[in-house]
Amino acid sequence: MIYLRNMLLLVALLSIVPSSVPDELESHEYMKREHSLIKPYQGTGTSVPYWDFLGSTMVTANYIRLTGDIQSLKGALWNKVPCRVRYWEVQIQFKVHGRGKELFGDGFAFWYVKDPMQSGHVFGSKDYFTGLVIVADTYSNHNSAHKHGHPYVSAMINNGTQHYDHDRDGTHTQLGGCQSKFRNLDHDTHISIKYIKDTLTVSTSIENTRVFKECFTVKGVQLPTGYYFGVSAATGDLADNHDIVSIKAYDLVSLEGDEVLEDRSQVVPAASFFEPPRDHLDDPKPSGLTMWKKIILLILGIGGICGAIFIGGLFYAKQKEQQRKRFY
Repeated sequence: MIYLRNMLLLVALLSIVPSSVPDELESHEYMKREHSLIKPYQGTGTSVPYWDFLGSTMVTANYIRLTGDIQSLKGALWNKVPCRVRYWEVQIQFKVHGRGKELFGDGFAFWYVKDPMQSGHVFGSKDYFTGLVIVADTYSNHNSAHKHGHPYVSAMINNGTQHYDHDRDGTHTQLGGCQSKFRNLDHDTHISIKYIKDTLTVSTSIENTRVFKECFTVKGVQLPTGYYFGVSAATGDLADNHDIVSIKAYDLVSLEGDEVLEDRSQVVPAASFFEPPRDHLDDPKPSGLTMWKKIILLILGIGGICGAIFIGGLFYAKQKEQQRKRFY
């Protein structure tokens, strides 16, 4: 009995001792169940609590497949509950894989937007959106002005007026980006999107170390509360499997002061920094010739060259014959 009383006294004393945790670590993370998606997915029937599906999305026991390795598919997964917290982090475990060795696409995207459940041409969701998109682009357009490798991760903020230039990987409107070789890996791959104190940080974990490596950080990013999380993917002429294994959303509770109580619901999405604009180069116009016409033209070209060589040979032999007769 005395031992128990002493233990309770010790616990009480420890609870009032000031914390010695450094300032930079004074943030507590709470996983938000209503914004998260963890196995087992199934609720009642084929529905998943707090989530809606769009397009080709298919739920399995181990992953949610947004698109299969089939051409011209669009799929999306949208959270039904608006995010009311000011500071948050979303960690996505995903897998992008397929049969293509050199050519594959198109990729997937994470969204924090005003209007969810909108199908469109930007990785399965709508263009001219309002909010934030993080794009994981696997398709390399060799006619583009950019010089980065693929897959490529980038971010864009939009107030509903900007067009995402899919053919050029959105490089004309991106906040930042980095190359990330996450495709066709045997181990788990993750991406983290963290928004705190008007700073957006995107990190990846693709080396099977369970450690996130920073991709890029952008300050001066204005995002409101009350928008919706979602992920979407698309295939075009090229294809891949785009699988979501889990989505974990965290409430990052700052201990800075009263700033977390500020009403951010009416903030217009904006960013004080964009990468320098790049010239929008027009792609060369595609040839109107069919494959058979090209083959015929190639054969005619080769025949013309051979004919020219043959005629040249005859002319040369005739010249030699005339020179020989001149000496007799």
